[in-house]
Amino acid sequence: MLRTSPARSIRTTLFTWLLPAAVVVIALAWLIHGQLLAHMSRSFAESRLLEEANFIEHQLRKSWGNDQPLGEAGRSVEEVFHHAFAIGTEGQRHISPEIWQPALAPLLASRVTGTISGKAELIGATSATSFLAYRRSGNIDGSPFTIVVAEDLTVLTQGEKSLHLWTAALSGALLLMLIGMIFLAVHLSLRSVKGIQQSLLALQAGERERLDQDTPVEFAPLTGQINGLLDTLEQRLHHSRNALANLSHSIKTPIAAVRQVLEDDQRPLDKPSRQQLVRKLATIDQQLEAELRRERIAGPRIGHRAHPVKQARELLWMLGRLYPDKRFDLTTDLPPDTVWPVDEHDLNEMLGNLLDNAGKWATTQIILELADTGQRWVVRVKDDGPGVEASQLKQLGTRGVRLDQQTPGHGIGLAIVRDLAGRYQGSLTFGITNSGGLEACLELPATLTTP
Repeated sequence: MLRTSPARSIRTTLFTWLLPAAVVVIALAWLIHGQLLAHMSRSFAESRLLEEANFIEHQLRKSWGNDQPLGEAGRSVEEVFHHAFAIGTEGQRHISPEIWQPALAPLLASRVTGTISGKAELIGATSATSFLAYRRSGNIDGSPFTIVVAEDLTVLTQGEKSLHLWTAALSGALLLMLIGMIFLAVHLSLRSVKGIQQSLLALQAGERERLDQDTPVEFAPLTGQINGLLDTLEQRLHHSRNALANLSHSIKTPIAAVRQVLEDDQRPLDKPSRQQLVRKLATIDQQLEAELRRERIAGPRIGHRAHPVKQARELLWMLGRLYPDKRFDLTTDLPPDTVWPVDEHDLNEMLGNLLDNAGKWATTQIILELADTGQRWVVRVKDDGPGVEASQLKQLGTRGVRLDQQTPGHGIGLAIVRDLAGRYQGSLTFGITNSGGLEACLELPATLTTP
């Protein structure tokens, strides 16, 4: 397989392959033209010699019974055409013109029939002459005869060479035109690449916020992914700023209260004061934990994927050890090697929070269902616990809201799952099972795009 250096420019690569290819194609066409021209010329000469041999034989048979000398028959042929020929019978022969004696006399004595190529020095010539001859033998009234027709190939060869040279000049002109068209095609094709390069420079200089999407179809996925990455970075920056603002706002009051208690040296640090400090510090710890867990959320990322069945089994095994008195079951039709384009940590965070919440409230059993409807991925977690009032279902997963304070935890797990579902353009809804327990349904679109 042919390879090129990935660091080489597209323009250089195209010229490296297209220009030699154009030269090779034109050269092959010129060589093939020469072969075809030579073949056609030889075929034309052979057919003409065959026709002339037929004519000579016809004239010979016509004059055979008239006691006409062989020379008279030859001269009647000379009046029709001017090719060299030789006629031989028993005791007679006629060769015309005489200068062809050295070439045609041996052919009359030869036993070869058909087309013959050869060279011979004609009478008065200074060099050997290439010729093409046709020899035929036959009988007339029991008397044998031989006919040889020959043509000088010098003129024909010179004509071939002249035509071939003109073809070479035309091929050179076509090659120059082809090279010019290649340069023009490469320049026009790479104009869009130049536009993308300028857009990147403008993006780097801060003159624009996104790349232009009006690009050829080959580059549309590239520019789309770059714009998606820019959107993701901007969203994360916005989220980080909001998280810091929220964290600062939420812990500012508890810290002020703790500071006020500690700075009041006129008041002893009694038990109620200590409990107040513990509650304030617990609030601060809760807010820090919530924001830190949210910051670990990755969201949709190109090239990241998760294995839902494998991860679900690992989480069920771990939670089964955490809640040994409860049974965790997995129900799914997905193959074990199913892959979802979701960040692995994010999927663990969503599954873990839903299962942990169900484990806290279930009486004996938790059921995890994984499904693929073709358009959406569905995760359902059901428990057989006391459930939630229908009027309170909408409050579940709301940031900062807990419906019960008796079970350990700060109630941020479901809020994190809802935030994650939103980042993946999905949804988290709650319902009541047939046994009265809670059912959490997480749905993610099967075709995820970066925000």
